[in-house]
Amino acid sequence: MLYGEVTLPGDKSISHRAVMLNAISVGKAKITNILKSEDVKATIEILKSLSVKIIEKDNLLYVTGNGLMGLKKSAKPLDCKNSGTSARLLMGLLSGLPFSSTIIGDKSLSKRPMRRVVKHLEPLQANILLRQKDYLPAEILPCRLTSSEVYLDVSSAQVKSAVLLAALKAKNSTIIHELGPSRNHTELMLKYMGADIRVDGLRIQISGKHTLQAKDIKVPGDISSASFFIIACLITPDSEILIKNCGLNKTRTGILQVLDQIGAYYEIRNQRETCLETVGDLYIKYHDNLKPFIIDQSLIPLLIDEIPILTLLGTQIEGTSIIKDAKELRIKESDRIQTTCESLTKLGANIKELEDGMMIKGKTNICPNTVDTYYDHRISMMLKVAKILCEDIIIKHPNCDKISYPNFENDLNNLLK
Repeated sequence: MLYGEVTLPGDKSISHRAVMLNAISVGKAKITNILKSEDVKATIEILKSLSVKIIEKDNLLYVTGNGLMGLKKSAKPLDCKNSGTSARLLMGLLSGLPFSSTIIGDKSLSKRPMRRVVKHLEPLQANILLRQKDYLPAEILPCRLTSSEVYLDVSSAQVKSAVLLAALKAKNSTIIHELGPSRNHTELMLKYMGADIRVDGLRIQISGKHTLQAKDIKVPGDISSASFFIIACLITPDSEILIKNCGLNKTRTGILQVLDQIGAYYEIRNQRETCLETVGDLYIKYHDNLKPFIIDQSLIPLLIDEIPILTLLGTQIEGTSIIKDAKELRIKESDRIQTTCESLTKLGANIKELEDGMMIKGKTNICPNTVDTYYDHRISMMLKVAKILCEDIIIKHPNCDKISYPNFENDLNNLLK
């Protein structure tokens, strides 16, 4: 069983943004509980190469902002490694500056589509060249940005954030129309730092009229990482755990709506607000007779990174659970529809792969086998939770957790009694 408390590392999405936005602000800021993962380290190293002063000391990060136009040309290409957030947000951050930059990534990131970002920056007159018109490397060329009206054709926080960061360089207002809800960490942080931004449902208005002011930021824990502990608790009899300092932003709590669907027991304790982000402690307790779930378009943007672990949950619930409208999963660190289905099928699960999701028939026993993470951190973390049900599972390439949660395995083992 699992028993005890776990304090989450910082949210990955917020960590990236805390460093980037303070880098283009005026003043000095202290960032607490920043996620020390490979993805966030990539963002930090890139900003340093763009002449941003960043100092790490006593588990804190100190950033001295250069101002919106104060970044300097890097002597080398900007290596995002495996971080899609770094690459896509940098396209907006670097557009409109008086020098060129080249963004590169590792083999996996270089297969992920980038045209979806570039085409939404083009209405602002951004000038970005992509290899084969869709992939990294990307060359961001000098240009002068103008305000515009942008209609997003994908529910993506990364695409939206790139446009927001570019729009800061135009004095007149840019209007962004979202296709559907997506993570709003960038909007909240921009407001917190004094930007001229207004949000009305799916309509965002932003301009560069106000100078961003550096602000201290305490990064909440990552609810996407919390989901692995939540599901581990729900599939292991007699378990009860407390997950501390968990981000509860309403654009990220789709997993709590799934818990409501299946009849799981949880409590939100000590709810509070930190830097405009909602934070709290989550108490989870095991009980049997959970009901199957349906996840569709209304929930997908609110829990996209949790799909692999929720699929494992579906294998342990009597009945048929369905995940659909999730094509976005096919262009993550791996094709997560394929890799999730393949891995769990090898372990004895009854899963039918769909074009945009999967159908899971439970309850099934998890059996020994050798499975691959495909160097995808969320697949790796899901398989390590599956090992609770069958300790004889052998996982190939298990160390990719460090991309988002370097101490995940230790934290999970500390809860196991």
